[in-house]
Amino acid sequence: MSLVHRANLESAPPEQTRTRQLEQFNLLLSEILPHNRFYASKFKSLSAPIDWQGFAQLPFTTKSELVEDQSAFPPLGTIATYPRERYLTYHQTSGTTGRPLVVLDTPESWDWWTECWQYIYRAAGVTDRDRLFMAFSFGPFIGFWAAHAAALKLGALGIPGGGLDSKARLHLMASAEATVLLSTPTYALRLAEVARQENINLSKLGVHTTIHAGEPGASLPSVRGRIQRAWGAKCFDHAGATEVGAYGYTCDTQTGLHVIESEFIAEVLAPRSGQTASEGGIGELVLTNLGRVGWPVIRYRTGDLVRMGGHGCPCGRTFQTLPGGLIGRADDLLVVRGINIYPSSIEAIIREFEVDEFRIVRTRQQEMDELIIEVEASSEVANALADAFSQRLAVRIETRTVAPASLPRFELKANRVVDKRRDV
Repeated sequence: MSLVHRANLESAPPEQTRTRQLEQFNLLLSEILPHNRFYASKFKSLSAPIDWQGFAQLPFTTKSELVEDQSAFPPLGTIATYPRERYLTYHQTSGTTGRPLVVLDTPESWDWWTECWQYIYRAAGVTDRDRLFMAFSFGPFIGFWAAHAAALKLGALGIPGGGLDSKARLHLMASAEATVLLSTPTYALRLAEVARQENINLSKLGVHTTIHAGEPGASLPSVRGRIQRAWGAKCFDHAGATEVGAYGYTCDTQTGLHVIESEFIAEVLAPRSGQTASEGGIGELVLTNLGRVGWPVIRYRTGDLVRMGGHGCPCGRTFQTLPGGLIGRADDLLVVRGINIYPSSIEAIIREFEVDEFRIVRTRQQEMDELIIEVEASSEVANALADAFSQRLAVRIETRTVAPASLPRFELKANRVVDKRRDV
C-alpha cells in the first residue's frame, strides 16, 4: 500500500479529514520547529500543539519572503529544514520576481511528491499497463519531473520527450505506442497543430488519456473539448507548484479540481476581507503542505484564484473541490473600461472557434487601458470572436487577424499577454 495514496482517505467524512489534517500539521510542527530556522523565527511565540483557531492566526508565507530569505542566506536560505547534504533533487521557480527560488527535496520529501501523484494517476484511470509520454524538456523547472518518477513508482512505462521538436515527439509517441500524454494544455494543442500539418491522425495514435498542468486551460470546457476532439482521448487537469507540491487533480466528472486534503490544507480567502470565501465565491488559494518535511510551506499564498467548492462530488470523493479549476493569477487581472477580465475567460471563448494561436495585447488609448486580441484565423472568425467578447464579457474588444504561424508557440507555460502600454 502506498505511503500516501489511500482510496479510503478520498471518501472519508470531511470532519474525519479535518481531524487528521490537524494531527498531521502538529506532527509537522514538532519535526520542523527544532530544525527549520525560517519557521522557528516566524513562529517564535508558538506553543504547539495548536487547534484550528490557532492555525487561522498563523502568519502567511509568501514567495517574496522566501526569495528574500535566500538572498540574505545563500544559497538555500533558512527554509530548508536540514543541511544541504540531506537533499536529493534540485528545482527552481521561474523567477518572475526577478530572482528564481531554489527548492530542494530530501529523498523522503521527493517520495511524498511522487505519492501525491498517485492520486492524480488513479483518478485519471492510469495503471501499470500504460505508457506515459512526458512532452517537456527536463530542466531545473519542476515540469513533469515528479510525474515521471511517479509513473515509474506506479509500474508504468515512462517515455521522456525532452530534447525533441514537436514532429519528433509525435513520431516517438507513435513508435513507443504511448497511451497517456502529459503536457501543458497549450502544448497538447500545439502537437495537434503539428499533427495536422504532418497528416498524422492523432485519434489513431492510441492515446486514451491526457493529463495537463501549468495553465488553467484543462479545466475550461472549451479548451478541454478541443484537446479531447483532437486526440480522441479523455482530458484531465492537475494543479501543483514547485514551492508547494502536487496538490490537485480532476476526477472522471471533469467539473474541477479535488484538493489532496490528506496531504494539504487548502484555504480560499476572499481578496478584500481575507476571510474564508463562501461556497461559490472566488478567492486566493492558500496552501499548507503536510508531508514535505524537508521543504515545508505553511499558509502559503499561491497567488492563484479559485472558486470555493464543497466536499461532495458524484464520483464519491469527499476531498474539497475547486469548481472550474484555477481561474488565473491574482496579478493577471485585466481591467478594460471598468470591466474585470481574466485571460482564462478570453481563452475559454477563443477555444470555441477555429483558432490555431492567439495573443492578448495590452495597450493604452487616450489614457485608457485597452485590449487587442490577435488571432491566427480568418476575418470571419475574428469578427465572430469580437461579437462573442462583447456579448459574454460585456465589453467590446478589438480582434485582429494575423498571418498563420506568426505568433509564438509554447512548450511549457504559455505567455500570451503582451504589455505594450509603455510603448504608446
